[in-house]
Amino acid sequence: MPKNKGKGGKNRKRGKNEADDEKRELVFKEDGQEYAQVMRMLGNGRCESMCIDGTKRLCHIRGKMHKKVWIAAGDIILVGLRDYQDDKADVILKYMPDEARLLKAYGELPENTRLNEGIAGGLDDEDDNVDDDYIEFEDEDIDKI
Repeated sequence: MPKNKGKGGKNRKRGKNEADDEKRELVFKEDGQEYAQVMRMLGNGRCESMCIDGTKRLCHIRGKMHKKVWIAAGDIILVGLRDYQDDKADVILKYMPDEARLLKAYGELPENTRLNEGIAGGLDDEDDNVDDDYIEFEDEDIDKI
């Protein structure tokens, strides 16, 4: 049998738990950067996101974040814009939910941005039928049950 020359298995590749739960400094956008909300994940380290300036961009997740920071639809991210391609961008940072709420409180994100949605539903204004999910019972109906 051949001798094992590796350093271990899949648990070694996963690395240590970096303890991202601790508070980190809030990062604001600079020139050449923009806030965006992930609309859908495309696979292969890419996602489609709607930037705050109103442009839909194809975003590439950088290698430092790949398989370490999990991004899902509806997350608020910071993207670096490309000066040679306007329809593509690079994901620089994913904001935690409390950081996204702080950004909205500071006025960095528009007021109509929905932060706690599973998908980027804040981009469509379909809030006309809010009461469709509720059923009202009369007192007589409750007595029959």
